[in-house]
Amino acid sequence: MTNIYLLGIDQGTSGSRALVLNGAGDVCGYAYRPVPAIHPQPEWTEQDPYEVADGVAAVITEAVTQASVDPATVVACGITCQRNTDFVWHAQTGRPLANAITWQDLRTRSLLAELEQWPLLREARARLGYAPGTYMTALHLSWRMAHETAVAQAAQSHQLRIGLSAAWLIQALGRPHGHQMDRSLVQATGLYDFRRGDYWQPWLERLGVPRSALPQPVPTLHPFGTLRVSANGRTADVPVRAMIGDQQAALFGHGCTAPGDAETTHGTASYLKVFLGCEAPLQDNVNVYYAWDVGEGQTYCLEAPTTVIGAALRWMRDQACFLRDYQEIETLATAVGDSGGVVFVPAFTGLDAPYNDPGARATLIGMTLGTTRAHIVRAFLEGLAYQLRAIQETIAHDAGIEMRQLLVGGGVSASDIACQLQADVLGIPVIRPSFTETTARAAALLAGLAAGVWPTVAALPPLPGSAHRFTPAPFDAAREQGYGRFQQAIALTRQWSKGVEE
Repeated sequence: MTNIYLLGIDQGTSGSRALVLNGAGDVCGYAYRPVPAIHPQPEWTEQDPYEVADGVAAVITEAVTQASVDPATVVACGITCQRNTDFVWHAQTGRPLANAITWQDLRTRSLLAELEQWPLLREARARLGYAPGTYMTALHLSWRMAHETAVAQAAQSHQLRIGLSAAWLIQALGRPHGHQMDRSLVQATGLYDFRRGDYWQPWLERLGVPRSALPQPVPTLHPFGTLRVSANGRTADVPVRAMIGDQQAALFGHGCTAPGDAETTHGTASYLKVFLGCEAPLQDNVNVYYAWDVGEGQTYCLEAPTTVIGAALRWMRDQACFLRDYQEIETLATAVGDSGGVVFVPAFTGLDAPYNDPGARATLIGMTLGTTRAHIVRAFLEGLAYQLRAIQETIAHDAGIEMRQLLVGGGVSASDIACQLQADVLGIPVIRPSFTETTARAAALLAGLAAGVWPTVAALPPLPGSAHRFTPAPFDAAREQGYGRFQQAIALTRQWSKGVEE
């Protein structure tokens, strides 16, 4: 089956990736391109839809060219994409009506405050799977309807189309078979009552979002349309056979397909996911999401995001100049034995699970004249581990699930000291596969399942390469004290933010 090829696309917040697999599951081609962010006003973060599409087209061409294959031999494509970054376009012309608003954008803070008075808001977490926040597509869309004339006019003429980047890419680079997204991405819009399998109509009415503009929810494996692929002097229309949210793809790509399997992807933010199987319990402090439906029924997962991690690292490098480059993380963090009493709460866009406080802001506490860049970087990595522990404890308490080990990938997981700190603080082994592009590979594998390249999930090829196992160190009282100081810093940060707002 080495003459059969599959294309996996991972369109993320920070960058876009394309990966080509052959029928044996070997990587034959890969490409990456960053996605620039646009900040038209303070606290606003947007992306140019054309720039996103052009970047994906470029990485597809580069990956297929690198693989030295005829695009006609690519039998199927899968797309995974960033969630809660919404794209809006005109149904008739196919052109964008405005820039995409990313999940990092904070322009809806006042709207979120207004919604707290809505009587049905208390039902939101149970219906949507998670609580409303400024990151949510649903709130972005409500803001658009009130402030973007072109969007409102398209809605009035029933020509508005709303989707995440996976749907936009098929519109921009190919031909969609209707306006559709898989259920994991539909749920990520923050408009879908996933337990009842329909958009939450009172919520749509409260936000002013027209149902006619929204995508039809379908399973993970589905004929979504085609993408025009050009490489090596040839062009072909490749069927898009799979679509899934990026965090679900990371879970699938790490092989977490048994209940209790856990994975963390350290990207722009870090997300801890636990696969559940076919049951979706009610949860008050962590999110419940669709996982995937590959023909064996809908499955679910628990998910809890930390604060922004990749974005905080960029701030540390570009704004605060604590880092010259990301490779310095390891050097600096290992240059000191601990953080020297410094605690770093990187709540630049608020605190996520299990604190769920969007008003909190980033804080550095405990610095002295002897504090160095190394102490601050070390405190940042310790803070990430402490956030994961707080989520771990919440999942164990609320859902009764004890994680046996944690698979990790993305960004900061390349740091040995980061992974070791996570193992030590969590008290469980942390496993880091040597193969890092698990999300794009998952999209390609899912496309292969849909195309019949592999008959079942059990038949999928394993992750290539070896894995590094980080074993937790014995109990350390100083480490426990550090976790206590971090929780104290969290409390102080939240108290200060509330005092400022008042």
